[in-house]
Amino acid sequence: MKHRKWLVLSSLLGVLVLVAAACNGDAADDNGDGNGDGATCPEGDTCVEVGAGEPIRVGTLLVITGENASLGLDSQAGVELAVDYVDDAFDATPGQILGHDIELVNEDDGCSAEGGTAGATALASDPSIVAVVGTSCSAAGEPAAQILSDAQVSVVSPSNTAPSLTDPATHQEFYLRTAHNDKVQGAAMAQFVAEELGVTTAATIHDGSPYADQLQQVFADTLTSEYGGEVTAQEGIAVGDTDFGPLLNSIAADSPEFLYFPIFVAEGGLITAQAREIGGLDDTDLGGADGMLTPDWIDAAGADSAEGVFLSGPDLGFAGGFYEEEFIPAYEDQFGEPTSVFHAHSFDAANMIFQALEEVAIEDGDGLLIPRIALKDALFSITGYEGIVGTLDCTPTDEAIGDCNAGATITVSEVQDGEFVVVWP
Repeated sequence: MKHRKWLVLSSLLGVLVLVAAACNGDAADDNGDGNGDGATCPEGDTCVEVGAGEPIRVGTLLVITGENASLGLDSQAGVELAVDYVDDAFDATPGQILGHDIELVNEDDGCSAEGGTAGATALASDPSIVAVVGTSCSAAGEPAAQILSDAQVSVVSPSNTAPSLTDPATHQEFYLRTAHNDKVQGAAMAQFVAEELGVTTAATIHDGSPYADQLQQVFADTLTSEYGGEVTAQEGIAVGDTDFGPLLNSIAADSPEFLYFPIFVAEGGLITAQAREIGGLDDTDLGGADGMLTPDWIDAAGADSAEGVFLSGPDLGFAGGFYEEEFIPAYEDQFGEPTSVFHAHSFDAANMIFQALEEVAIEDGDGLLIPRIALKDALFSITGYEGIVGTLDCTPTDEAIGDCNAGATITVSEVQDGEFVVVWP
């Protein structure tokens, strides 16, 4: 990949934290406790030690195998491109921070609680991991955020969207995200179907995951409270189910004008195909969300069945020339066509981590000490950060903690001739 200078990824990254960390390190130079000049970790913090010539190791925890791999591999590509471009942010050797290579340690979140638990446990038990980009799925994100926070490992997700992950009542201390909050997505989809499709009645299906359950609930609440609509059914399925005929017939009995099933590729494809065979749903519009916003879902549903389905997801109409002129050509050169919609979010997540690392790292001879709490504080101090997805602000509020992309906009795409075409706004 060709390295070119890009707009500096500027943000106000906890200058006071940086100064304090640097001063603590300098003041301790004569103590002889470090691995180089005698620098020590700031009091009350714990540090990752990076020896001379050793890499800075950053974890990823994304769904990179199985039926939802298109989601995680797309984000993994964004992280790898961020490593390639790190010199553009810091005017250093490509792929290095403060003279140290960046090494990625990749775990699979499996798009499940079990996968998130296993992957986070593996990363948290490795004392050389300084931070993590992940998870892909909110189901994996809930346990992973707790495990990594307990280990004081900062984690920034490119695609977790469940409101619970940044709700002040349930937020885990070291967790942030560059993805939107589904409080925004669910409300946007309700607005679209009410105002653009004229929908007054709708049904929903979720798969029990935090993502699907919370998203359909926001959609249902908004449709009823703000648009006077009626939700005729809210049904749940299990991951791995294959026969949805009885459930769909039950839903069809109430003749909803819209059926919203914001789930994932396998079950989403089967529901789409089987719904087309239910006579009582002939006049019902079908809709999903960003968990299905991939060509893999079209393949799973079949092109004919997928035609005309509406899917909500993040706005990819990013401003500025870098995305179209450099990022996408580099992505396609290394990985082919993007397979999902969170590659830019993961690029920004990784670069936020890299810049925070550069801010708080304490030079210790030819090595580094990276204080974990200072790194977390630097991430939460980000304001005015000009990423690909927009201006990011990670300052906690009374409504959310860790929502760096609170100003995200949502679009709705319709499948037309086998392609996702943005139809709203």
